[in-house]
Amino acid sequence: MSKEVGITVSKNDNFSEWYTQVIIKAELADYAPVKGLIVLRPDGYSIWESIKESLDSKLKETGHRNGFLPVLIPESLLAKEKEHFEGLNPEVFWVTHSGNSELGDRLALRPTSETLAYSLFSKWIRSWRDLPLKINFWNTALRAEIKGTKPFLRTSEFLWQEGHTVHATKDEAEKEVADILELYKKTIEEELAVPVITGKKSEGDKFVGAVYTDTLESLMPDGKALQMGTSHFLGQNFSKPFDVKYLNETNTETFAWQTSWGVSWRLIGGMIMTHGDDKGLILPPKIAPIQVVIIPIYANDDKDSVIQKAHQIKDDLSKIDLRVHLDDREQLTPGFKFNDWEMKGIPIRIEIGPKDIAKKQVVLVRRHNRTKTSLNMDSLTEKISSELKNIQKEMFDTAKKILDERVVKVSEYQQFKEELDNGKMIDCSWCGNQTCEDKIKEETGADIRVIPSDNTKAETCIYCKNSGTTNVLFARGY
Repeated sequence: MSKEVGITVSKNDNFSEWYTQVIIKAELADYAPVKGLIVLRPDGYSIWESIKESLDSKLKETGHRNGFLPVLIPESLLAKEKEHFEGLNPEVFWVTHSGNSELGDRLALRPTSETLAYSLFSKWIRSWRDLPLKINFWNTALRAEIKGTKPFLRTSEFLWQEGHTVHATKDEAEKEVADILELYKKTIEEELAVPVITGKKSEGDKFVGAVYTDTLESLMPDGKALQMGTSHFLGQNFSKPFDVKYLNETNTETFAWQTSWGVSWRLIGGMIMTHGDDKGLILPPKIAPIQVVIIPIYANDDKDSVIQKAHQIKDDLSKIDLRVHLDDREQLTPGFKFNDWEMKGIPIRIEIGPKDIAKKQVVLVRRHNRTKTSLNMDSLTEKISSELKNIQKEMFDTAKKILDERVVKVSEYQQFKEELDNGKMIDCSWCGNQTCEDKIKEETGADIRVIPSDNTKAETCIYCKNSGTTNVLFARGY
């Protein structure tokens, strides 16, 4: 990757290299010494903290509580749910030694926590009075991603949250799955300004061990779909092997119904790809570490008065809880600072110089569309606050329009392939046969990303031309 200061490739010409350069040069993350791992820098971690705080408050409002789980899971425990274990085993990192001593039972570095959590739930739950149990864990997961790694999207260790709940009835558990999906959708669309399509995964692509998986999918500018989060109805598939049961009101022993769900820092990757441009990041105001940057412009004679006014503006904006930074670095030109903060995606730049002070105004520059406006200093705080809300909405509306335009309904397989090569997500009918999904994947590299919640009436299957059972969205994916 180039060591030049700015982005050296176009987003349209070399999307993969553009994406990596933005992350490194905007100082969100860097590569760790171990292949497949990344290090979050403060701005990157600040974005994750914003996502975490938003989700955490919503989860607590709905009765979920946070807990902590260790990272090591005994192999004997992981293998207790056979289908789940077989699905995860290729991705598991194993600890085989303690010092120089070989371990009798290998320890897995947590790929996900179902087996560990449920072995404990079986001890904690005794009667219907202990239900529902709704616990969330903010932690890391480790999965062996050695080839084709990409920061935030595919790494061997990643930050995420994983929720695990236990319920007395099937209906209550299924409501939890749906409620969490809606909670995720609200967070992703309202905080990150990334539009998503919700629905179910196909049987062949559901979470291993689940009865079904609900998903949130979005389409990135390079034409690949990105799974933004999932919510799984586990039924009694884990409660039975892990003995998670309770005594009901009639004193009858009953197996519980369970769910699990999670999102990861993959959300950050989706946000970068959706909004960024050839200048670097474009951050939605709600999650930007800095929402407003103030750049004073002066000659030596005007320095004190301009800096003083800039500080006053910073203090006024900070008082209404905006995240503001005054860039008073003397060794750098205003032009360099403009490019630097554009790279980092700060939503609003305020420029102020002696002529602006004389006119009692500032120059406001919006990062997302690079438009400039002169604002009177009177009521500046209200105007900036309103402008940030407008930017948040405009970013989502623009992304939503692009997504809608790139979902194309087709009925013929040749058209399917042509539109797929044009970077589209394909809306078509499917017979429900796994063979057809597998053949399409083999021939085009696309799979069923989601069976939409607002499904339309099915026609004939796009591949075999038998009667369709449902409409689905196909795309190539990350």
